[in-house]
Amino acid sequence: MIVSIDGPAGAGKSTVASRLAERLDFRYLDTGRLPRPDLARAARPACRRQGARLSELAAANPVDFDEHGRCFIAGTDVTAAIRRAEIDR
Repeated sequence: MIVSIDGPAGAGKSTVASRLAERLDFRYLDTGRLPRPDLARAARPACRRQGARLSELAAANPVDFDEHGRCFIAGTDVTAAIRRAEIDR
């Protein structure tokens, strides 16, 4: 099950989400900790390395997040790579 909580800044989303995750024994991922935390952004480093289309790589390389908010593509930690300026461009 995936639970997403949305709302304005300062409304207590992170507090509610972390407490709910703890109570339900769910993994908590604070997407606000990652700059523009979408799957396309997470896959861009692999696209650049392999010269492939995003759709091809997405199908072959699962994206996952751990309980510490680190991002992995096909088991490789890409947390730092998705924060680089060249990926933003």
